[in-house]
Amino acid sequence: MFPRSRECKAVVLALLLWSACAPGQQQLQPQQPSQDIEIVGLSQGRAVIVGTNGKPKVYRDGDTLPNGARLIKATPESALFEIDGKRHRLTMGNRVSTAAPASGAARVTLIADERGHFVTLGTINGASMRFLVDTGATMISMGVGDARRIGLDYLNGERGVTRTANGVARVYKIRLDTVKVGDITLNGVDALVHDADLPWALLGMSFLNRVEMNRQGDNLTLVKRY
Repeated sequence: MFPRSRECKAVVLALLLWSACAPGQQQLQPQQPSQDIEIVGLSQGRAVIVGTNGKPKVYRDGDTLPNGARLIKATPESALFEIDGKRHRLTMGNRVSTAAPASGAARVTLIADERGHFVTLGTINGASMRFLVDTGATMISMGVGDARRIGLDYLNGERGVTRTANGVARVYKIRLDTVKVGDITLNGVDALVHDADLPWALLGMSFLNRVEMNRQGDNLTLVKRY
């Protein structure tokens, strides 16, 4: 119990110290919140981070910051982040800059078919793929035939099972290097490969969570967030 208590005190102390110093810093640039990630406190599984809003916040392993960076693992010595598909290790007092949202953000507009489905062509790791937008799918999902066609090493992925309309199916969880739909390109996207063929790949929430979706009638516009 004692080590855990000491780590909690370290996190609280980091917040208090930052609060005492922050007013002077905020007066210098009150209208320009930083896109940087700055580490001001570390403990096992947690990091105190000053992010885009200029205020410190405690994040835990697996949490995603507002600017899209993900905290993979924190220790008392350092924190490992994933930013736009690349990994960065930071220690106390370090910071890393993330790309600020561009005014001309990448986007694509899809048109519903006669059944109300949004189907589009895109690419996975540079290979063509037919996608069906599915907000009910946790991740991008594809059949084994498509995975083999584009050369994915899915057999080394994390094995599991999922329930479908046809019963329980074996799946493999992998990470795709790039997924592109229209002008939107995302790196490091989680996906599932089903041990059966599917009529198309499902464009699930591992992709859709990183875009803004705006539907107007039969049009669905996706705008890249990070």
